[in-house]
Amino acid sequence: MDYVIVIPARFSSERLPGKMLRDIAGKPLLQHTWERAQAASAREVIIATDDERIQSCAMEFGAQVVMTSRDHVSGSDRISECARLMSWPEDQIVVNLQGDEPLMPASCLRQVADLLMRHPEASAATLYCEIDSPADLADPNIVKVVKGIGAQALLFSRAAVPHARGYRSTEDAQKAGVKWLRHLGIYAYRRRALTWFSETPPTPLETAEKLEQLRFLEHGQKMVLSRAEDSIPPGVDTAEDLERVTDTLRAQSRSTGG
Repeated sequence: MDYVIVIPARFSSERLPGKMLRDIAGKPLLQHTWERAQAASAREVIIATDDERIQSCAMEFGAQVVMTSRDHVSGSDRISECARLMSWPEDQIVVNLQGDEPLMPASCLRQVADLLMRHPEASAATLYCEIDSPADLADPNIVKVVKGIGAQALLFSRAAVPHARGYRSTEDAQKAGVKWLRHLGIYAYRRRALTWFSETPPTPLETAEKLEQLRFLEHGQKMVLSRAEDSIPPGVDTAEDLERVTDTLRAQSRSTGG
């Protein structure tokens, strides 16, 4: 399977400044993410950044780095520039792995790339899991996705969609077969779709929900999705997340004798 992985990485972060270089079990957070990508059998793994500190750190642990503009609004824009600088062909499949995902299973990286490969009519692919908790369903920080009969994504929202009318509670709706799906923020794109995205202004739904993937749907482009084969743990946004991930990686290291 011919695909590449790009890891967009910024130094600045509102809740955890410099988090890409924070130490986790003896390595920078970014290195853990890069090692997950290296295990996914992609043809290339590239870190795309605009910061010399990240460039220097990444080169120290052996990563290939592409320097990009400081003006990008989103990681997708940064990846689009990286694809252009690398002169990849228009049909090249590019997987977007966020730099703060040090626990991403390599199997899910391969899965999302394979999903897009099996749907040549689609511009992008992504993954989901089911939502079981009413609290998660009500949380606007957890993005929901509505899936069609096939693999096509119909809508992304921070709201609890679909609305289960006529049920007394979320639990009653779930018992009756209503399902809510959580979008997992891992994407595969064709390079031409990335170029289109970076050249197209934000759309009304995208602006309202602050969800850039809606730009594809509002323009009628197809995004396909599949249930993640393995559990994808949360990434690192806060100091508490950093502690949680550190404990997890240390436990994994002890279990493997590392």
